Amino acid sequence: MSPSAAAPGVLPGLRESAAYIAGLGKPTAAEVLAGARDDGRVALQPRCGVGGHAEMKALLLALEAEAGPDVLTLTIDSHTRLRRFDRAARTLATRPQDLNGYPLVSHGWRRGRELNEAVGAPLEIRHGSPDPRVLFDVAVAAGITSFEGGGISYNLPYSKDVPLSASLAAWEAVDRRCGALADLGVVVDRELFGTLTAVLVPPSISLAVSVLEAVLATRAGVKCLSVAYPQGGHLVQDVAALEAIEILARHHLPADVQVHPVLHEFMGVFPRQRGHAEDLILYGALVARLGGASKLITKTYEEAAGIPGTRANIDGLRLADRANSRLLDFLSVDRDRVREERGWILAEVAEIVEPVLERGRDPAAAIVEAFARGTLDIPFSASRFARSAIVPKRDAEGAIRYLSAGALPLSGTTLRRHHELLHGPDGPGTPPGSLLADLTRDINYFPNLFCEEPT
Repeated sequence: MSPSAAAPGVLPGLRESAAYIAGLGKPTAAEVLAGARDDGRVALQPRCGVGGHAEMKALLLALEAEAGPDVLTLTIDSHTRLRRFDRAARTLATRPQDLNGYPLVSHGWRRGRELNEAVGAPLEIRHGSPDPRVLFDVAVAAGITSFEGGGISYNLPYSKDVPLSASLAAWEAVDRRCGALADLGVVVDRELFGTLTAVLVPPSISLAVSVLEAVLATRAGVKCLSVAYPQGGHLVQDVAALEAIEILARHHLPADVQVHPVLHEFMGVFPRQRGHAEDLILYGALVARLGGASKLITKTYEEAAGIPGTRANIDGLRLADRANSRLLDFLSVDRDRVREERGWILAEVAEIVEPVLERGRDPAAAIVEAFARGTLDIPFSASRFARSAIVPKRDAEGAIRYLSAGALPLSGTTLRRHHELLHGPDGPGTPPGSLLADLTRDINYFPNLFCEEPT
């Protein structure tokens, strides 16, 4: 994964960048997340990114002025994600509106600083790159203090031919830079993309991948981790998964590392009607609140139509913030059911990750080997380095279960539970020919719930 010829030139040194961040006069992302947790509220962050610099600045200013998000986003374009810096620069020069995000490397760190200085909220880079080393260095030079991704979660869901060993090595380099920044007094929030393919992801797979990435990151020196989980759609299961994050962190990570649960509002097929979409947005925000999330990545009522506009993003943020109201303190969830589901999720994660983290093994090499064998796996992967033998399915209540666990090292007790939740204790398996129909129905869960006609 060699850099393009159009990669950036000389950047400020790490010490100079750390001094710039310290003198910005605004909190880092890690400080914002810690403050939200202390205040008992869920921090909010939209998704946003456009190609032109003036347009990106105007978007950030509008979102901050009208919705006041706690963290703002620079979503990066696909050319930059894949290190095609020359193509990003050419498109920026000729048709910036064709870019599906902000090409930070092409714009350069000085323009990145201009964006940073224009708003009071810290910025996060969201991208999807299996090798983000150049992007990370430019982001740090721009004073950006939150960076999403990991060697598994930003490779296997997106890339076909990138070896896992290569992406893990690239992300280790990023995490070592985070460790060096921490030594200089700047804590970068490293957000792990447990959302993965975002389609019917069983909670234990999301959390197992995040645990493994977190172990690698903290060994490299990372001091703040946001562990993102994708809303599946079942209240008890989603709350249980969010609550499991801090338990897993206490078990696997050093005590001096900040860990923040993050919820991505539902990333599957969204309802087309605005009222239905807004119901789902508020529901996701309530799940984040009930699950103790430090941050919520918001959605909009325009999700089903394509890339949301500025007004839709503002309205989505404002609606999600209603879930922070103290008037809603009376809301609760069945704690006994959450406790039971959380226990099963924790047991499944242990069954998946403990063979990989056996004492004396190199965890990165063990991860590569486990994916090759299928004892680590993710559903619907784009990569030839994952088997994608997992088949998820919703049970009668809408919770996501394993119809097939592939070669995951789950116990007989765990597998029997999933079978019984899907079929009953003596029920049959999925009839031949019905799997595609079942998956389609499960993917369209919320439009079906609102009785919207299929497109």
